[in-house]
Amino acid sequence: MSGNRRKAFLATTVLVGGAMLLTACQDTDAGADAGAPQTSPSATAAAGSATPSGSPAATAGASGGTGKDNKNGGGTGGGQKPVGQVCGANDISWSTKSETQAGGYILVVAKAKPGISCTLPAVHPTVAFGSDGTEAGPAEQSTGKQITLSGETTAYAGVNPKTTSANGGKELDSIIVAIGHDDPEPVSLPVATITVDKPVVTNWHTSPKDAVPSR
Repeated sequence: MSGNRRKAFLATTVLVGGAMLLTACQDTDAGADAGAPQTSPSATAAAGSATPSGSPAATAGASGGTGKDNKNGGGTGGGQKPVGQVCGANDISWSTKSETQAGGYILVVAKAKPGISCTLPAVHPTVAFGSDGTEAGPAEQSTGKQITLSGETTAYAGVNPKTTSANGGKELDSIIVAIGHDDPEPVSLPVATITVDKPVVTNWHTSPKDAVPSR
């Protein structure tokens, strides 16, 4: 074999051997990749979205209630007291009773209807008589304290239908009661036949003994 042919043969042998070695390395790397655990993009994203148990988000989720629930008193942390409302005549269960003290007067009894809580303002009740709307004046010089009606709490007002000593007056058998002049739904309450002449009415009181009107 001549020197030139020998050199060509050796070069060919080196090239073939290098190619085989490169192929073997590639096959080994592919096998290693195939045997390794595979992690999908979705699994990676799910793992990245997990929130540590001590994070603010985890704490809020555990607490449950929201600000809206607490404001409305509907959540577990709701400690808000209901806002009181002024009573209207239709919020009240009414009754009357004829009394003989102080020359005779009408005791008006007021209790909140079931499920209602409301406040009688510190003003005289509005009491009127007859078709002409004759209104009772104040039997006390100053107004009393407001009274919250709820459950068994009862308020009393005394009406003296006749404060004059002269004969005469209107003969009536009902009175009209409202909580102030702006009450849109006054009620008509039956009473025994009464003579009305310059009537007066007391403040609201929590004791019937304090609701006796003077003449």
